[in-house]
Amino acid sequence: MKYIIKNSIIVLVFTFGFSGLSAQYMPKNLPNYDHKQWHFGFTLGVNTMNFNIKPVDYRQYDSTIAVIQPIPSQGFNIGIVANKRLVKYLDIRFVPTLSFGQRNIKYIIKTKDKKEDLFIKSVESTFLDFPITLKYKSKRFDGKLNNMRAYVLGGARYSLDLASQKKKKGTSDVIVIKLDPNDFMLTGGVGFEFYLAYFKFGVQLQMAYGLVNVLNKEKTIYTTNVEKLSSKMAWITFTFE
Repeated sequence: MKYIIKNSIIVLVFTFGFSGLSAQYMPKNLPNYDHKQWHFGFTLGVNTMNFNIKPVDYRQYDSTIAVIQPIPSQGFNIGIVANKRLVKYLDIRFVPTLSFGQRNIKYIIKTKDKKEDLFIKSVESTFLDFPITLKYKSKRFDGKLNNMRAYVLGGARYSLDLASQKKKKGTSDVIVIKLDPNDFMLTGGVGFEFYLAYFKFGVQLQMAYGLVNVLNKEKTIYTTNVEKLSSKMAWITFTFE
């Protein structure tokens, strides 16, 4: 998450500085762009995938497991954009996306001789995302920034994990953490878009929080202490429309 925020701030600061210096020499680009009912484009981005972990009730807790901690990991995503203008400052967007990444869980397990062993279980995911999002835009800024505007996003998405190992059988040596391939999330974010000579370029930061328990719980040491496992994601995306 810190990686995503840090990089988004760098990009926005650079873009603001560049726009402030150069916009005074440029006319208003694409003046009729926002009057069109439909826009299409594509997206490229980087993401951070993570889990929210809810432990079981303390009366069911297995004390041999000292720590269960999610560890975020970075990935990337690509998608296509279909944007429909609803009213002057409100659009609805459908952006089917492929998101590639990995999520890790750290376990510290106590052994019989009172030592603590560290284990990292990794879950690779390839999500096919189907988000429906409302986009509320400001008007174009005035003066030297007349080719820029800000916006906020909010919506929901269904994600299908094409790399789900729910049906994979583990072995005595390798225990697989199995997740349901179907996930539903609420999403929100902010962004800025810049009207260039021939297309519109956008930078946006979004977050998503899973609504369902994706853990396919089995009686293994890695799942006995987990009541609910839900998704948590953040990503910075560059759009070209």
